[in-house]
Amino acid sequence: MNTLIAQIEKAKPFFEKISRNIYIRAIRDGFIAGMPVILFSSIFILLAYVPNAWGFHWSPEVENFLMVPYNYSMGILAFFVSGTTAKSLTDSMNRDMESTNQINYISTMLATMVGFLLMAADPAQEGGFLTEFMGTKGLITAFIAAFVTVNVYKVCVKNNVTIPMPEEVPPNISQVFKDLIPFTVSVVILYAVSLFVRSTLGVNVAESIGTLLAPLFQAADGYLGITIIFGAYAFFWFIGIHGPSIVEPAIAAITYANIDVNLQLLQAGEHADKILTSGTQMFIVTMGGTGATLVVPFMFMWMTKSKRNKAIGRASVIPTFFGVNEPLLFGAPIVLNPVFFVPFIFAPIANVWIFKFFIDALGMNSFTTNLPWTTPAPLGILLGTNFQFLSFVLVAVLIIVDVLIYYPFLKVYDRQILAEEESGVSSSDELKAKVEQSFDTRKATAILEKSQVEETTTVKAEPSTAVKATESTNVLVLCAGGGTSGLLANALNKAAKEYDRPIKATAGSYGAHREILPQYQFVILAPQVASNYEDMKAETDKLGIKLAKTAGAEYIALTRDGEGALAFVEENLQ
Repeated sequence: MNTLIAQIEKAKPFFEKISRNIYIRAIRDGFIAGMPVILFSSIFILLAYVPNAWGFHWSPEVENFLMVPYNYSMGILAFFVSGTTAKSLTDSMNRDMESTNQINYISTMLATMVGFLLMAADPAQEGGFLTEFMGTKGLITAFIAAFVTVNVYKVCVKNNVTIPMPEEVPPNISQVFKDLIPFTVSVVILYAVSLFVRSTLGVNVAESIGTLLAPLFQAADGYLGITIIFGAYAFFWFIGIHGPSIVEPAIAAITYANIDVNLQLLQAGEHADKILTSGTQMFIVTMGGTGATLVVPFMFMWMTKSKRNKAIGRASVIPTFFGVNEPLLFGAPIVLNPVFFVPFIFAPIANVWIFKFFIDALGMNSFTTNLPWTTPAPLGILLGTNFQFLSFVLVAVLIIVDVLIYYPFLKVYDRQILAEEESGVSSSDELKAKVEQSFDTRKATAILEKSQVEETTTVKAEPSTAVKATESTNVLVLCAGGGTSGLLANALNKAAKEYDRPIKATAGSYGAHREILPQYQFVILAPQVASNYEDMKAETDKLGIKLAKTAGAEYIALTRDGEGALAFVEENLQ
């Protein structure tokens, strides 16, 4: 097993390069920016269809009334995401452009939205647009429109293919003429593509793409497809790469389209049988976080004899319940730990197999609602599937199966740690070295040893750093989804108040930070997004902002030690 993991680790730089690809990141960040639309629309789905679980059905008039906000939000999601994806890609392109010759992201957003409408919207007989392919069915078209548009702008702006204006012309007017040529060229290209597809296939671009990829969508919903897709989530995380940053952009169009298909099937009184949905990923596969670790902290607390393991379980149980399992992944550690390789990869796969069995064999309806990823997994399953009786059974089965999968490996690991505690000699130096190498944890080894199992109340004392922050400092902590970053931000705010430091910390998600970045003097990257350090540094250097990245064990140690977190900030500000 050690040899296998060593071979896997050699490929880590390649996978990190993929996760930093600007097009993959643009898709991911485009969805993050559009998440308010997705979550808002889900409110009305819950109101309209959760009562069905108790045998109550709204009248057609009330159901249509509740679905209007959904149709004008989720129903045109691709239109919104085309713009947010273009904006994200423009920001990435601008990092490599001269600061005095940047692409106007407002213009690329508008051009992309126009181009998307030309490729996805059909004119209604009585005026207006038909929106059938402007929602989740048009997401791939939205990405194509964004990629084409931003690249056209890059070529035009970089080579000064614009309409120059005299210096006397106000900048806002001059910018309009600077954008006119790339705007026109990009929209004309997309319009030409639309005309060609319509003339040859008789349908719009969005519909033709859906037809072309239909076999792929069906294959992805099969046992082999879901095994590869969701096994990859855990695999990447195990070797220290944020799996969703690679896998989610590749399947996002399928997962959100399937939610919409399931809803339409439910409305028609048919079986909602699409497996590959956002709910499947958030609440079945990553039940309690990547690796399906919801049960693991409880097992650490109740089924181990090692004091260290019990302490780790107590420290990680609440965050893991809300899908933030980094304290467990890096504190145990589970990542890069050969003992947990099999259950960490297999538990998510087993979960989605069981879920598919419930859908295909028992007739349970799949997810029809998008919910926040921080919703506790059991509740997320119940809400997302409209409180069906079988969903309660499913939750119980998943918990039991995950316990059975992890149990033998947990006992092996507990015996190992218990022996170390009794002998006073650690035999896990090799594992610690691997984790430190992958997550760069050497800097905080002392803090981790001090705080990882500390459970006694300490007397208030000044932070050990010799330098104190005297000027008001805003700190931005970034992770992938805004959950893990909250752990460190809360620890910093609490410590700053306790030790009377003018420091305020805010949690955020990488990709949704660019508009608020100028408000901060220091940025901390959580381990999941540490691979974006060089890209982030290009942004912070332009603004004169300090930047630091953290490693796995280091980050968890800082979230548990407010004094250490405060010292970390003050040292990096110098």
